Amino acid sequence: MKYINAAEILPEKLLREIQTYIDGDVLYIPKTSAKKVWGSVSGSREFYQKRNKEIQFLFKNGYSIEDLSQRYGLAHSTLKKIIYG
Repeated sequence: MKYINAAEILPEKLLREIQTYIDGDVLYIPKTSAKKVWGSVSGSREFYQKRNKEIQFLFKNGYSIEDLSQRYGLAHSTLKKIIYG
């Protein structure tokens, strides 16, 4: 979080109004944008969803957990969470 001097960016009238509530202390103003979901920016979320659906499809069509473990480099416990979860 970077520090910005309010006197440099706020109109004088607004600055004086804020000073009536908090004079000289530090004030945090949160972002207006909503927090993005994990992986939505980088594309990771889509990648893993697609991979997991593929794993589920292959398992339903006869691939064993051992086959899938070798193919995707995942532990058996991870594959079970993807398949049965």
